[in-house]
Amino acid sequence: MRTPDRRPSHGLTRREALAATTAGLAALGGLVTTTEAQPMSGRLKQSVSRWPYASIPLPEFCRAVKALGIVAIDLLQPDEWPVVRDAGLVCSMGYPTPRRDFIPAGFNDRANHPMLLRELEATIPRAAQAGVPNVIAMFGNRKGRSDAESIENCVVGLKQIAPLAEQHGVTVCVELLNSKVDHKDYQGDHTAFGSTVIRGVGSPRVKLLYDIYHMQIMEGDVIRTVRDHFADIAHFHTGGVPGRHELDDTQELNWHAVARAIADLGFTGYIAHEFVPTRDPLTSLKEAVATCTV
Repeated sequence: MRTPDRRPSHGLTRREALAATTAGLAALGGLVTTTEAQPMSGRLKQSVSRWPYASIPLPEFCRAVKALGIVAIDLLQPDEWPVVRDAGLVCSMGYPTPRRDFIPAGFNDRANHPMLLRELEATIPRAAQAGVPNVIAMFGNRKGRSDAESIENCVVGLKQIAPLAEQHGVTVCVELLNSKVDHKDYQGDHTAFGSTVIRGVGSPRVKLLYDIYHMQIMEGDVIRTVRDHFADIAHFHTGGVPGRHELDDTQELNWHAVARAIADLGFTGYIAHEFVPTRDPLTSLKEAVATCTV
């Protein structure tokens, strides 16, 4: 099944990103010769989002990322979970659906609740059985709703799925996205909005997916914001600003310092790389892993 389109609206298109990953196949041969790669030393469990590397067949990608010391792959559909598990990796974030309107149709609209709850009710037990610790959800597009109305709607909807998530030990992660560059009109575009929802739900199994790329665009002050809202966060995504590219010296953030701050908080979840490489993809990924090893 095809995953929902999470393509950035600037820089490389998804098609260009997928074409770029073909170059990584040349490097793949050298990486997969490692028979029993060990996780990268450090205090953070690092993962990688599948979609920027989708031109590499999943079994080969599993071998490559394992050789880099990555322990998980993010944003996979249920039919892909067994492939990752059989490779000795974890699917650190699963999709509940391949719907193309997955991002705009979120919990801030009560009309969406029956559909969203039905999808999660089917996915959560399956995730638990497959060893998938997290499934993704969205706040949705604003469409003229006030923050107060949408917060109430999100709390009402997410409270209905929380008991099932708690029963199965699977965390529903609601993602913060930027509405300035990539996802116009998305309502969950500030950490304070998301935290208000999470605290209203009051469940250890409904938390935020804090995407550092998106929140750097919207509000910056990443390290202090993460510290202030740490109890509400279960998962992180990376991506350089500007452009959603490599975590290198072309980017605004000191990624090693960000990773160290997260580790210092005692974070036990996953930090998943979700940047679009501009050069050899697996080399860029290897460099990102090293940068975030603290």
